[in-house]
Amino acid sequence: MCSDSTPAIAVTGVNKRFGRTTALREFDLTVRTGEVHGFLGPNGAGKTTTIRILLGLLRADAGTVRVLGADPWSDAVAVHARLAYVPGEVALWPGITGGETIDLLGALGGGINPRRRADLLARFELDPAVKARAYSKGNRQKVALIAALASDAELFLFDEPTVGLDPLKEAEFRTCVRELVGEGRTVLLSSHQLAEVEALCDRVSIIRAGHRIDTGSLTDLRRLRATLVTVETERPATGLADLPGVRHLTVEGKLARFEVDGGSYDEVLRALAALGVVDLTSARPTLEDIFLRHYTDAPAVVTP
Repeated sequence: MCSDSTPAIAVTGVNKRFGRTTALREFDLTVRTGEVHGFLGPNGAGKTTTIRILLGLLRADAGTVRVLGADPWSDAVAVHARLAYVPGEVALWPGITGGETIDLLGALGGGINPRRRADLLARFELDPAVKARAYSKGNRQKVALIAALASDAELFLFDEPTVGLDPLKEAEFRTCVRELVGEGRTVLLSSHQLAEVEALCDRVSIIRAGHRIDTGSLTDLRRLRATLVTVETERPATGLADLPGVRHLTVEGKLARFEVDGGSYDEVLRALAALGVVDLTSARPTLEDIFLRHYTDAPAVVTP
């Protein structure tokens, strides 16, 4: 395995174009060994292009890419023996069983742990004797997940891995990821299920239009974001928009919602006290709040 000081993934200054379309521009990404790293962005942001470059399926036009210390384009065979990949859309060979597919995928990679394979079949409740053509989408997803999770890979690349799974199996997947990290393995998780990312990830990178725009732990990202405040006052909530640190304000009569920067709490609380506070709640932003803030910038809206 990579040493703890060597990143499992190191991407620096990567550009990738498809004709006139720029998929990645000066893109950077570092995934530390032994962490679960969330990879967030809307459709078309460049996540799948990045993953294909990490897998050696695409070659970057510029920049450097290292996966487990190697170049995934020139050393693809060696890199693939040390990683496992699960896409969000799984296509299987229709004429062979799920169990045969798991074994075949394992043989193409670094091998399958038989005991782990049997345990995962039970935990995900998959019948390995069924032909792939008879599987539902969720069961096809289970085949790919079991093949990956039963391997001895050092690095796991998950791209929407729980699409089609029911909530119980989603929870089982999360348990499996925690077990991987407990064994010192590394996970890059691309998912639109922000609750899943928030539950699992040590750090998160957000990509927009092919460029990384933020990276940090959830604690770090929340510290950079304002507190969310909802307040009901005795008198109409006027004048809040003029206070320093107040952003994204909406006012509906005596009810106001806004964000406030940490250094402005005292002044905002004094202004609210002057209005007569009936009810007040405040909360640190969730990962969804952080993510959406990068893509929306709603103006203040005031209604009588």
